[in-house]
Amino acid sequence: MRLDKYLKVARIIKRRTIANEACDAGRVLVNDKVAKASLDVKIGDIIQVNLGNNSIKIKVTDVKEVIKKEEATNLYEHI
Repeated sequence: MRLDKYLKVARIIKRRTIANEACDAGRVLVNDKVAKASLDVKIGDIIQVNLGNNSIKIKVTDVKEVIKKEEATNLYEHI
C-alpha cells in the first residue's frame, strides 16, 4: 500500500492529500530516510511524521486497504 494511503487509512493524517503534501515536503521518514508518497509500506517499517511541533513515531504492524475507525489503531504501535 502507498505511504500516503496508509497514513490516511491508519488515521494518522486525516486526508490523503495532506499526507501526500507532507511526504513531498520531506516531513515523513520511513526507516530514517525521507520517503515519497508512493513508497510501498510493509509490516515492520518505522514511520516518523513531523507536522508542526508534533512528531509521531510508529511501527507498522498490519496493512489493510479498508478498516473501521475503531480498529485503525491496530495497524500500528507507538514507539
